[in-house]
Amino acid sequence: MTTSAAAPPPTVWPTLRARDARALIRFLVDAFRFEEVVVWGDQPDGGGDVVHAELAWPAGGGVMLGSVREGSIWTVAPGSTGCYVVTDDPDGVHDRAVAGGAEVVQPLNDTDYGSREFTARDPEGNLWSFGTYRGQPRVG
Repeated sequence: MTTSAAAPPPTVWPTLRARDARALIRFLVDAFRFEEVVVWGDQPDGGGDVVHAELAWPAGGGVMLGSVREGSIWTVAPGSTGCYVVTDDPDGVHDRAVAGGAEVVQPLNDTDYGSREFTARDPEGNLWSFGTYRGQPRVG
């Protein structure tokens, strides 16, 4: 597998909705090692529903998420999202995910396209694949 050192930084941020956004944030931080950047609640003390949260992936990019709220234009159903996350250490992420209670639905494996990866489900039902495949370099 070849990788491009000149690949641009990620600018696509998947957005999820959750029945229990605060629990999902804790899970993604504890099990997968996302980093909490900001969590804004709908109450002055920061509590209540999560209006907006950003979690960064240490290698770049991240996800945004919030609570399912009546009247929101974001009608993504909780548990309906799938994300692929690039990592140089899929074995380490896998071990932390298992220790953090993630349900591994595709065990660690080496693919025919040169990636080492696995897939896990979070408590909301979203699928998370972690692997070494960085995509193909853009031409032109």
